[in-house]
Amino acid sequence: MTRAPVYLSSYSLVNALGDSPATIAARLFAGDSSSMVADDASVPGKRVVKGPVSSALPELAGPYVTRTHRLLARAAEALRPALARYGAARVGVVLGTSTSGIAEGELALAEKLRTGAFPAGYDYAMQEMATPARFLAAHLGLAGPVYTVSTACTSSGKALLSARQLLALGLCDAVVTGGADSLCRLTLNGFSALESTSPELCQPFSANRRGINIGEAAGLFLLSRDEAELRLAGIGESADAHHMSAPEPEGRGAEAAMTMALAEAGLQPADIAYVNLHGTATPLNDAMEAKAMARVFGLDTPASSTKPLTGHTLGAASATELGFCALALSAYNAEGRLPPQVFDGVRDPALPAIRLATRDDRLPAGRLALMSNSYAFGGSNISLILCRD
Repeated sequence: MTRAPVYLSSYSLVNALGDSPATIAARLFAGDSSSMVADDASVPGKRVVKGPVSSALPELAGPYVTRTHRLLARAAEALRPALARYGAARVGVVLGTSTSGIAEGELALAEKLRTGAFPAGYDYAMQEMATPARFLAAHLGLAGPVYTVSTACTSSGKALLSARQLLALGLCDAVVTGGADSLCRLTLNGFSALESTSPELCQPFSANRRGINIGEAAGLFLLSRDEAELRLAGIGESADAHHMSAPEPEGRGAEAAMTMALAEAGLQPADIAYVNLHGTATPLNDAMEAKAMARVFGLDTPASSTKPLTGHTLGAASATELGFCALALSAYNAEGRLPPQVFDGVRDPALPAIRLATRDDRLPAGRLALMSNSYAFGGSNISLILCRD
């Protein structure tokens, strides 16, 4: 099937590394994990490491003010100039999230338990999954199709897929897409209950890996058919449905998603200059992902997990990490560096020895294609390919 090309007309990121492309790029390519912080209060009796956003976020007025919305509002400002060329009715909003406003719901419930009543202004709609997209459409004054996708850690990648479909159907001239998630006790305690969190900085693909760190972020893109420097060349998705939370051990669903993205982009594995890995630093994820990567790419394609720099940003992970690929292809990366693998350097001998990027690795010159992969509970998998032609 021949598809009309789809481009990233503009993009914006807010995460533990910062809120401007120059700052994020500098810290990303330096492998700077200094924004990750230890927390002894969020999970009773446990130490966790997390990646909070320390940037100043805008104050908002209205009935549904949440931290997730403030993250979105901060990221959205960079998109306004590019949005000006489109009519509001022809611009859609499709976002991914997994927590929405649950942090505010936690605070409201705590007050009700203390006082017998929810705080003034609280509304359950603050934490509904659909609310972030509705908020952002209103915030930007957009009147096209609006909805939210929630498929756990692939949410914002699936949102890009849905946004592309709106363009293909002719329902929109442009779509604001991506995702956001904010830190909350629910996710920290939930992953801790699954024995999936690490008390130290996470160590993807290390023999000493002990689990994930959780972070928060917003990543937004303006997707359109108007030619731009960066093209969304291929998307592959699969659902292996092996287990509610554990990945399929051999990574067959992950392999299918990567293979589908390559086929759609008309590329061979050797055409991909770098892969941003899901790389959660859990024993099962890293094992299956290394196997899938080795089968598709062999052992020579540079790859890394950037989660030690930001934490696992859950529903925002796909957008955040595709944004890192965009930065790698941008003028903010004049030296052509790759995000290095940050870990203790102790490779797990039980895993295929895929090539983990170092600070010395550089992108080749010329036309480039990069891949970003995300995998989620329930066997949801997505691979995204970004090209600079």
